[in-house]
Amino acid sequence: MAKLKLRPATVGDAERLLEIYAPYVEKTAITFEDEVPSIGEFQARIKQTLKTYPYLVALKDGQIVGYAYAGPFKERAAYAHSVELSIYVDLGQRHQHIGGFLYEAIENVLKKQGFLNLNACIAAPIGEDPYLDDNSLRFHEHLGYQLVGRFHQCGYKFDRWYDMVWMEKMLGEHTVPAPAIIPYPELQENGL
Repeated sequence: MAKLKLRPATVGDAERLLEIYAPYVEKTAITFEDEVPSIGEFQARIKQTLKTYPYLVALKDGQIVGYAYAGPFKERAAYAHSVELSIYVDLGQRHQHIGGFLYEAIENVLKKQGFLNLNACIAAPIGEDPYLDDNSLRFHEHLGYQLVGRFHQCGYKFDRWYDMVWMEKMLGEHTVPAPAIIPYPELQENGL
């Protein structure tokens, strides 16, 4: 297996990242987004994320094979130490440890930034389903995430209903005062 490499995403990666993401929108219920965003929309999403949070890509043989990013859990200041994570791996490259590689890297960055709570919003099937399995739940459990809530039949896609679960992992101690949050660009400037 080729060695994986990691680097921060750039707006210039949008086309390749959208190639990875589009099949998840069109053929799965892993994302509840039902229309593939335009390249301009995807570029704007990357740019907005990188103002504060990490957006990382995994490369194999020089080709982007997956990506992970963090974003705000909620917008209010009280939630500042919590993030929501998202990850997408090229469907042809799944089950090759790319997801674990990306999550380990992004967790390390987020810890250095001062974030404490990692949250993952995961679509969950209701029984056997051609568009969704429970691999994401098992993947997060394997990485130490715990189930903290389940919303029943709250997502509708492909003429069927889906549950949604929240899973959470703590990165550190919840001290008083809370640690300062270092924006991602500032972290990069300081070589961390």
